[in-house]
Amino acid sequence: MNPEPSVAPEIKALIGEQIVVDTDSSYVYIGKLEAAGADFLTLSKVDVHDTNDTQSSKEHYTHESKKLGTRNNRKFVYVRLPRVVSISKLDDVIQF
Repeated sequence: MNPEPSVAPEIKALIGEQIVVDTDSSYVYIGKLEAAGADFLTLSKVDVHDTNDTQSSKEHYTHESKKLGTRNNRKFVYVRLPRVVSISKLDDVIQF
Protein backbone atom coordinates (compact mmCIF):
# COMPACT_ATOMS: atom_id res chain seq x y z
CA MET A 1 0.00 0.00 0.00
CA ASN A 2 1.38 3.40 -1.01
CA PRO A 3 1.51 6.12 1.63
CA GLU A 4 -0.76 9.10 1.05
CA PRO A 5 1.10 11.85 -0.83
CA SER A 6 2.01 14.85 1.26
CA VAL A 7 1.32 18.47 0.47
CA ALA A 8 4.22 20.62 -0.67
CA PRO A 9 5.69 22.77 2.10
CA GLU A 10 5.22 25.84 -0.12
CA ILE A 11 1.47 25.29 -0.03
CA LYS A 12 1.41 24.54 3.70
CA ALA A 13 3.26 27.84 4.26
CA LEU A 14 0.24 29.66 2.80
CA ILE A 15 -2.17 28.41 5.49
CA GLY A 16 -3.81 31.43 7.09
CA GLU A 17 -3.16 33.63 4.06
CA GLN A 18 -5.67 35.19 1.65
CA ILE A 19 -4.97 33.35 -1.62
CA VAL A 20 -6.04 33.24 -5.25
CA VAL A 21 -6.62 29.76 -6.67
CA ASP A 22 -6.77 29.57 -10.46
CA THR A 23 -8.23 26.38 -11.89
CA ASP A 24 -8.30 24.64 -15.25
CA SER A 25 -11.98 25.61 -15.45
CA SER A 26 -13.71 28.98 -15.67
CA TYR A 27 -13.62 29.30 -11.87
CA VAL A 28 -11.27 31.35 -9.74
CA TYR A 29 -11.36 31.21 -5.93
CA ILE A 30 -10.19 33.96 -3.58
CA GLY A 31 -10.22 33.14 0.12
CA LYS A 32 -8.29 32.30 3.26
CA LEU A 33 -6.45 28.98 3.07
CA GLU A 34 -7.52 26.97 6.11
CA ALA A 35 -6.00 23.59 5.25
CA ALA A 36 -4.22 21.71 2.50
CA GLY A 37 -4.58 17.98 2.10
CA ALA A 38 -3.45 15.43 -0.44
CA ASP A 39 -6.59 15.94 -2.55
CA PHE A 40 -8.19 19.26 -1.55
CA LEU A 41 -7.51 22.84 -0.48
CA THR A 42 -9.93 24.15 2.14
CA LEU A 43 -10.72 27.85 1.90
CA SER A 44 -12.90 30.03 4.13
CA LYS A 45 -14.59 33.38 3.50
CA VAL A 46 -14.41 32.63 -0.20
CA ASP A 47 -15.22 34.62 -3.31
CA VAL A 48 -16.07 31.98 -5.92
CA HIS A 49 -16.19 33.55 -9.37
CA ASP A 50 -17.22 31.85 -12.61
CA THR A 51 -15.95 33.87 -15.57
CA ASN A 52 -18.68 32.31 -17.73
CA ASP A 53 -21.17 34.45 -15.79
CA THR A 54 -19.47 37.77 -16.61
CA GLN A 55 -17.36 39.40 -19.29
CA SER A 56 -14.48 39.77 -16.82
CA SER A 57 -11.38 37.56 -17.21
CA LYS A 58 -9.91 35.77 -14.21
CA GLU A 59 -6.96 38.20 -14.24
CA HIS A 60 -9.16 41.29 -14.38
CA TYR A 61 -11.45 39.93 -11.65
CA THR A 62 -8.45 39.15 -9.43
CA HIS A 63 -7.08 42.67 -9.85
CA GLU A 64 -10.47 44.20 -9.10
CA SER A 65 -10.80 42.01 -6.00
CA LYS A 66 -7.44 43.17 -4.70
CA LYS A 67 -8.31 46.79 -5.40
CA LEU A 68 -11.92 46.80 -4.13
CA GLY A 69 -11.94 43.84 -1.74
CA THR A 70 -13.36 40.36 -2.11
CA ARG A 71 -17.06 39.61 -2.42
CA ASN A 72 -17.35 36.54 -0.19
CA ASN A 73 -20.18 34.30 -1.32
CA ARG A 74 -19.23 31.04 0.45
CA LYS A 75 -18.28 30.28 4.06
CA PHE A 76 -16.14 27.29 3.05
CA VAL A 77 -15.04 25.71 -0.21
CA TYR A 78 -13.05 22.57 -0.95
CA VAL A 79 -11.06 22.86 -4.18
CA ARG A 80 -9.74 19.66 -5.76
CA LEU A 81 -5.96 19.90 -6.19
CA PRO A 82 -5.93 18.17 -9.61
CA ARG A 83 -7.96 21.14 -10.96
CA VAL A 84 -5.55 23.78 -9.59
CA VAL A 85 -3.36 25.57 -12.13
CA SER A 86 -1.81 28.14 -9.79
CA ILE A 87 -1.93 29.47 -6.24
CA SER A 88 -0.70 32.86 -5.07
CA LYS A 89 -1.19 35.22 -2.17
CA LEU A 90 -3.67 37.97 -2.98
CA ASP A 91 -1.04 40.38 -1.61
CA ASP A 92 1.38 39.18 -4.31
CA VAL A 93 -0.92 40.29 -7.14
CA ILE A 94 0.79 43.27 -8.78
CA GLN A 95 -1.56 46.07 -9.74
CA PHE A 96 -1.18 47.53 -13.22
